[in-house]
Amino acid sequence: MPDYKLLTPGPLTTSATVKQAMLTDHCTWDDDYKHITQDIRAALLRLGEVAEPNYTAVLMQGSGSFAVEAVISSTLTPQHQALVLINGAYGERIAAMLARADVPHIRYDETYNRTFCKTAIHTHLNEHPNISHIIMVHCETTTGILNDIAAVGEIAAEYGKIFIVDAMSSFGGIAIPIADWHIDFLISSANKCIQGVPGFAFVLAKTARLQETQGRARTLSLDLFDQWQAMQKDGKWRFTSPTHTVLAFAQALCELEQEGGVNGRYLRYLQNNCLLREKLAALGVHAYIDHLRQSPFITTFLFPDNPAFCFADMYQYVKQRGYALYPGKLTDADTFRIGNIGEIFESDIEKVCQAIGDYLASIQQ
Repeated sequence: MPDYKLLTPGPLTTSATVKQAMLTDHCTWDDDYKHITQDIRAALLRLGEVAEPNYTAVLMQGSGSFAVEAVISSTLTPQHQALVLINGAYGERIAAMLARADVPHIRYDETYNRTFCKTAIHTHLNEHPNISHIIMVHCETTTGILNDIAAVGEIAAEYGKIFIVDAMSSFGGIAIPIADWHIDFLISSANKCIQGVPGFAFVLAKTARLQETQGRARTLSLDLFDQWQAMQKDGKWRFTSPTHTVLAFAQALCELEQEGGVNGRYLRYLQNNCLLREKLAALGVHAYIDHLRQSPFITTFLFPDNPAFCFADMYQYVKQRGYALYPGKLTDADTFRIGNIGEIFESDIEKVCQAIGDYLASIQQ
């Protein structure tokens, strides 16, 4: 297999010890395995600065989008109305899920390089008093923009709305005090900042809010309440769980703690990101997002002003030198993205910037 590192927002480059953890086979009914599940649930609550019984953790087979749809289809019905804040493709995906579930919803759209205006949120809530839920993405992987979920949480609490946050690309890499920020449901995935591998996602929920959803789910396998009830008994997943992914995640949680917890990992990611932006700017490759709104996880860069530039060519050039980049996901600008989460360090940033610089030098006319 080719040996290169992933400069992507997940799946990402994992440690050798996380990979090693997947070499053990486990039975899903085994008590040792069920204890691992319970330990993971407790650890996730600690990362969110909450604990039982007021909050609880539910693990869900599948990608992050499976867990987002599990929350939407288990908590909202056609009798509810959602305000969905959209400034990227993953906000758009949430709106599509709401439409598929026949949930009435109001869109608040911003351009992809702007965060949300608190005054505009107040206006939407005042004009649509039937809104019951506010839903948004914390870090929009589309661009790398970091939205202010703390401020929106304050508004949700003021109006008595249920607050759902897609923290797929941020949880574990930046502090998110769930209770202080009035979050009712937070969703993330195993293969992001905690640095596990793909296979399951998870929901951290206010227990009382989750209990209110009993009987609402429109699907069997994505029924969040039923999944929680099964796990509460002894840690058994309702259906076949991704055992190897779970073992890898347990190891990844240990390594997160060894790095200094969320704050230690945040500092490494931030250093990576600042160095990346600085070095590429010196090469004439500029970030799409203003530094004040930029997350430390993934950055969108505009194509350099050179008619000979070709992302596909640069991708292959850089990959041959040990790193895989990420295509852009915008409609109004030509861009590519570089993630700096996973087992990525400043030495990697130096090397990939050198490779990009060499490619750009090779196409100068």
